[in-house]
Amino acid sequence: MSVIWMVFNIERKVVENMKIPRWGTKAAGIVVLTLVFSYACGGVKPGVAMIKYQFDEMLIQNLGTMFLPSIVFASELSGKNTAKQWVLKSTMRWFPFVGYVTEQGEYKQVVEDEDTIAKILECQANDENHVDEKGNLVENETQEDEVVPAQSQPVLDLSIERLRDFDYLLSNFYIVDSSTMIGPEQLNADALLSENMKIDQSSQGPKILIFHTHSQETFADSIPGDPSTSIVGIGEYLTQLLNAKGIETIHDTGVYDIINGKLDRSNAYENAEASVRPILEANPSVEVAIDLHRDGVAEETHLVTDIGGKQTAKIMFFNGLSRTRTNGDIEYLYNPYIQDNLAFSLQMQLACERMYPGFARHIYLRGYRYNLHLLPKSLLIEAGAQTNTVEEMRNAMEVLAVTLQNVLIG
Repeated sequence: MSVIWMVFNIERKVVENMKIPRWGTKAAGIVVLTLVFSYACGGVKPGVAMIKYQFDEMLIQNLGTMFLPSIVFASELSGKNTAKQWVLKSTMRWFPFVGYVTEQGEYKQVVEDEDTIAKILECQANDENHVDEKGNLVENETQEDEVVPAQSQPVLDLSIERLRDFDYLLSNFYIVDSSTMIGPEQLNADALLSENMKIDQSSQGPKILIFHTHSQETFADSIPGDPSTSIVGIGEYLTQLLNAKGIETIHDTGVYDIINGKLDRSNAYENAEASVRPILEANPSVEVAIDLHRDGVAEETHLVTDIGGKQTAKIMFFNGLSRTRTNGDIEYLYNPYIQDNLAFSLQMQLACERMYPGFARHIYLRGYRYNLHLLPKSLLIEAGAQTNTVEEMRNAMEVLAVTLQNVLIG
């Protein structure tokens, strides 16, 4: 109740100081209360996220023209502030805790920009699944306890009318990590699904490059020292499947996460980019880059589904937004292809859902870049986990190859 009282106290102060009609300041009070609610809602549940986004972006941007024309007039006349700035300043003046939170956020941003770029890059290198020097799982934020036959999966409405609903799209197809944020202007179904993901079949040369930033990832029954039973061997099998389908594919088996004989992921993405870029330059016909990984989950978790009578490891498409809640857009992790990446992963996700319901887990959105800036059609795929068998992984590659063929060729 004290918050509400303070909001309407703003109205009285504004009327006294600016002589603005009372109906206008009532609207301002409502909007300021909305701002306070928005600051308080830091969660990432889709419904709350959408409300917060709309309050911050739509209501405030349209404040002047829709609710407070008198304030806009007064602001423009003085030549000092916009209506949005007036509301924000009023909020800071009469709600000190909001100003405190904002100042703390700004201070933290400056400190991180100056002192922890290396740490952010290291987080990027490790954050799909955090492992120790021996490759053992330390922690994981994307665990799922599921062993679900494909036929038992709920059928989702994939109509464009339904996908246009931001909340529906977000809650049914995405997981947004708490470190980042996304709004409906980026997850616009019409825009993402209208992008042409077909490859040019009229030209010669390879079309797909598969590589592995984390080459040391293995499975439940992998043979130590045998790369054919690691994620690299799974990538080789996917390469063979795609070539057999007439989609010329090359496989980079470079090792980017071993330094001085020890597992070290701290510069794995930078190391991979340094080698992958020359491959792309030498093969300009390549249109698709796939960084194939294996996820890390709790030991009791088994990411598997039944497809055609085969136990098949599940996959997850992984997008980096180059944006964190703390720092906003990360300039040193610039990616001009974020929207293309989002379009590619969504089209792959929907193709999986149509043909193999339950095969693809929700698309995971995180704040970093990874190497998704190499090409517009770049994918980071988390295929299975350390608890899956090599056979389950190979079965997954057979399904993935068909899905890629469907999206890239039709």
